[in-house]
Amino acid sequence: MLLFNLAETIQLRSIARNVGFVILISLALSGCIEPLYGTQTGIQSIVPDMRAIKVEPIPDRIGHYLENELIFALNGTGSRPPPKYRLVVTVRERLSTPIVNTVTGEAQAGDVNVDADYRLYRIAGVDEPIVTGNVTQFVVYDRSTQRLSNVRAARDAEMRNAKSLADQIRTRIAIALANVRN
Repeated sequence: MLLFNLAETIQLRSIARNVGFVILISLALSGCIEPLYGTQTGIQSIVPDMRAIKVEPIPDRIGHYLENELIFALNGTGSRPPPKYRLVVTVRERLSTPIVNTVTGEAQAGDVNVDADYRLYRIAGVDEPIVTGNVTQFVVYDRSTQRLSNVRAARDAEMRNAKSLADQIRTRIAIALANVRN
């Protein structure tokens, strides 16, 4: 009985030491994290720059969804500050049916692959882009024998793609603008 209590006490001390170590490391590293949209003393926020990005029209249905998501992601306030930057996005979409039922010959799933090339330019000044990049996203959706449900599922997949692409582009632009400021 005494041996069991001794082993239990040693184990509890080890756990307490490990928890203390984790808390100490967490406190030490908490000062290393800089919020993307937060305000800090001595550092200018990139929020006004993000709101001052004009998204150029993007053709096609997926482009419409992506354009709306980008406008909301960059400036969800509804205000229209004078643009300082313009964002040009080119979209390529591919539809495929990766899973086909071998008995009926009908597709059981489909996927929507979207590639988006983006370039951010200053409105005034040089025609050289501040940042360029490419983001890719794909969404798989289930297909059924009903045509209308397949069309709706494909559109929902496009909308999910557009939201994810807009988030990726917004994050990369925010990083680039923060680096330009520093």
